[in-house]
Amino acid sequence: MDDTVIDIERLENRFGANVVHQDLNLTLKRGEILGVVGGSGTGKSVLLRSIVGLKPIDAGEIRVFGQRLNTLSTSQRAAIERRFGVLFQRGALYSSLNLEENIALPLVEHTPLSRQDAEHIARMKLALVGLSPNAAKQMPAALSGGMIKRAALARALALDPDVLFLDEPTAGLDPISAAKFDQLLLTLRDALGFCVFLVTHDLDTLYTVCDRVAVISQKRVIVADTLANVAATDDTWVQDYFHGPRGRAAYHAAKEAT
Repeated sequence: MDDTVIDIERLENRFGANVVHQDLNLTLKRGEILGVVGGSGTGKSVLLRSIVGLKPIDAGEIRVFGQRLNTLSTSQRAAIERRFGVLFQRGALYSSLNLEENIALPLVEHTPLSRQDAEHIARMKLALVGLSPNAAKQMPAALSGGMIKRAALARALALDPDVLFLDEPTAGLDPISAAKFDQLLLTLRDALGFCVFLVTHDLDTLYTVCDRVAVISQKRVIVADTLANVAATDDTWVQDYFHGPRGRAAYHAAKEAT
């Protein structure tokens, strides 16, 4: 059985005359956590948005679960996208809704569940990501950064997705909260079996959770492989990123943890 969940070929993304991606190729495999890295402005978040349907592509092809997205009807594409869970940068929780309501919203909108049943499942999802029952009625403004990320993860898991998209999930967290988030992600992936498309700058996260790492540079993916093979790639940005002071510190921390 083909274990490719997402297959991107010859992708091109433009904003006017600005070409962000050109001839970009990448795959996401069943059950894996794929880390996507690159310098600022290389279009990591744009790539994520293209896959989940928030940014129409200008050329190329994206296949998900074996289906070409640009050939699907609106209803067919919506059915595919309901198998996605997305955690946006900074959580993107609705400020006027409490956590229970935030997480129940996808269930109310996309399933025949009653609001009462949706809110019951929302409380279960909050428990799944390690938040107490008391958190359900709290408003996002009252939460710490770590709690916001966990609540946003709970919402991303609301519809039991096959693919989880995470955009800088540990950005802005202190090292202890970031490490706890990484371990939570590994635990949930192993327990629930989803695959993860993870955009990050966090070297500790790359070393802790990622099965493969893809580097975007020069408008395309220049390498997608195990972290050891990526770190050995003869590219100036890759060498500076993985072998600079922070890269060396993350590497040694990972070695000590194993």
